Amino acid sequence: MSANTSMTQSRWKGLIFSGMDHQGEFRRAALELGVPDDEISRFGRHLRLTIGLSVGGASPVGRFGGPAQLPVGMKWPSTGDVPLPLLLSVDCGALPGVDGFDLPADGTLLFFVHQEMDLEDTSGRYARVVYVPDGTKTEAVEAPSSQCAREQLDVSAGLRAELPLWLQEGDEDWHEFWEDLDWEDMSPFQQELARYMERDLPHLDELRALAHDLWPSDAFVVIGGYADDEVIHSIAEQSLAGREKAGEIPAIPIAEWYSHLEKEKHRLTSEWIVLAREARVYEEYCTSFAIRHDDLAAARVDKALAVTTFEAP
Repeated sequence: MSANTSMTQSRWKGLIFSGMDHQGEFRRAALELGVPDDEISRFGRHLRLTIGLSVGGASPVGRFGGPAQLPVGMKWPSTGDVPLPLLLSVDCGALPGVDGFDLPADGTLLFFVHQEMDLEDTSGRYARVVYVPDGTKTEAVEAPSSQCAREQLDVSAGLRAELPLWLQEGDEDWHEFWEDLDWEDMSPFQQELARYMERDLPHLDELRALAHDLWPSDAFVVIGGYADDEVIHSIAEQSLAGREKAGEIPAIPIAEWYSHLEKEKHRLTSEWIVLAREARVYEEYCTSFAIRHDDLAAARVDKALAVTTFEAP
């Protein structure tokens, strides 16, 4: 691959596995399948373990909806006179550890979003993430209106495997479209990724299946992993336009914009990570909160970017 792509891969390295030696578990299983060790390492640079949340379970780590456990004296988050429904609250100290995902070691994260408003208003003001450190005096605050109250459901956590969109199986719209393209119809960057997969990941199908067998999940909410394509696309458009305007890169001809945008999205996937993402369900709203690694490490959760979508058949 090109130097730029290799640099992106190197930043991904080490993002995957927790102290329970999940990396060793995966490597041993892949070696038993006859996959060369160097190919396992290449694949591992792209694989991320994420935390999946599901309703029920013996050891709750948080809950959907219900009252919000807020610092004493803090008002329920709102935008103007619009209170923001509590989507989810999680106990960081009860979540499984994943190296490279710098969640706070303790305390509580609360995710508020008015999904209908957030879908229409891209400013982000109708979504908010609140972090309450351990030791903070808190009180249970009920939703200020029935319109923003959500049913309380306890959730448990498990690990799941996740790959970037371009390495996923062909059941995603974007990937199906790409697989159907003739070689000459691919952009130069798509051709570069295709060459990489063919040359450096000849056992991709086996490695992908192994990862999902070791860490399967039908979780309703995911913490960690790759930001949604819509999120990265929006960030990449703004980033590319800003870099071009600042003179950091030469002016991009319109005919080459899409190819440059793909490269920018590829680069940004290493800088951003999912803080929380709902599973997509047709005819329902779903919200994804993404954040830069450095902002998460510094507990600047107010920097999280929320994007709400509505899936229709």
